[in-house]
Amino acid sequence: MGLLNEFKEFAVKGNAVDMAVGIVVGAAFNKIISSLVNDVIMPPIGLLLGGVDFKNLEVVLKKAGVSAAGEALPAVTLRYGMFINTLIDFLIVAFTIFVVIKALNRLTRMRQTPAKPA
Repeated sequence: MGLLNEFKEFAVKGNAVDMAVGIVVGAAFNKIISSLVNDVIMPPIGLLLGGVDFKNLEVVLKKAGVSAAGEALPAVTLRYGMFINTLIDFLIVAFTIFVVIKALNRLTRMRQTPAKPA
């Protein structure tokens, strides 16, 4: 019974609930950022570069073929366009987190600084 009580105590603590909320909000934020990159940022960049769709940029290492048993073998590709999209996703998320943390730190400092007498 001790383990169950410890788990209930852990699950009800504010830190565990805050962490769960952060994970759910983070997952939703990730979808927004992915849409921003894939649907808003990359199409104009691709257009400026001559109509390139970054999702389709790849280097074929081995062409698709058929095995000796007659099974279709898929092509082996290095999809660097998807990597570029993912890298831009990461940079936007990292910058956004940086800005949010900077704002939170500024608010925390404002609360801790006593008002100066006039």
